Amino acid sequence: MKKSKGYRAKTRSLLRRKPRERGKSGLSKILHDYQKGEKVLIKTDPSVHKGMPHRRYHGEIGVISDKRGKSYVISVKQGNAVKEIIVRPEHINPYQEG
Repeated sequence: MKKSKGYRAKTRSLLRRKPRERGKSGLSKILHDYQKGEKVLIKTDPSVHKGMPHRRYHGEIGVISDKRGKSYVISVKQGNAVKEIIVRPEHINPYQEG
């Protein structure tokens, strides 16, 4: 059989929640309002498929650059390039330095 090269390939452990974290996320995560220029941590929620970023951005820190509908446009540095990705609020957390 030919090897799958889909969007979620090689994500068995990456896109899996720990046993005590399973289930639906809280409403406060979806309703949190992010401001332009705020730093966020991209932590993919595997239970929500809509607005999910690619696995290469999981664990990365980005800056909110715009809001587009229910989603946010986030600038993420990748090597020397700056990528702009569109992510739903279920997949991002506020980033606290320190």
